[in-house]
Amino acid sequence: MFIKHKKNRDIEEQKLIERLRLKEQSAWKEFYEFYSGHLTYVCMRYVKNQDDVYDILQNSFIKMFHSIDSFSYRGSGSLKAWITRLLINESLKFLRDNSKIDYPVSSDDLPILEEEEPCLDEIPESIILELIRSLPDGYRMVFNLYVFEEKSHKEIAQLLGIAESSSASQLHRAKKMLMQQIQTYNQFRANAL
Repeated sequence: MFIKHKKNRDIEEQKLIERLRLKEQSAWKEFYEFYSGHLTYVCMRYVKNQDDVYDILQNSFIKMFHSIDSFSYRGSGSLKAWITRLLINESLKFLRDNSKIDYPVSSDDLPILEEEEPCLDEIPESIILELIRSLPDGYRMVFNLYVFEEKSHKEIAQLLGIAESSSASQLHRAKKMLMQQIQTYNQFRANAL
């Protein structure tokens, strides 16, 4: 049953892609309604300002519209992977072009409240997103690329024009800062109860 369902999903996705290539307005509307939430969430991990998020989304959808003919279907999920990669590239381009990306040198002054990793079980996803968004630009970009996009430090270094060692240290500092913020949140929540 699952295999049949997956097969139907693949066929539906392929039909949608063909309709997108034919520039059918209804297909693009369906595409937007299905993927805009996911793409907004991904973009918000990289970019803080809501207006900038909407601008990047608009530019990304325009690029998708113009480049859908170059998309090569590689099975279920390949369309989502392609549009996510396109959006991330647009987000990184926006950050490079519109802000001085700061790669802070040290976060040694951040207190670590506990030795063990903080508990994430009861923290809402929206709070975790806000904590990620509060990271300095350099930390946030490296963290997102490494954790969510599963890029290697070599790939991140190439994307951002930094050394591999800088990518690794930015990730370490981002994790350290997030851990401190999560521990602070957990303590605040425990004290409020």
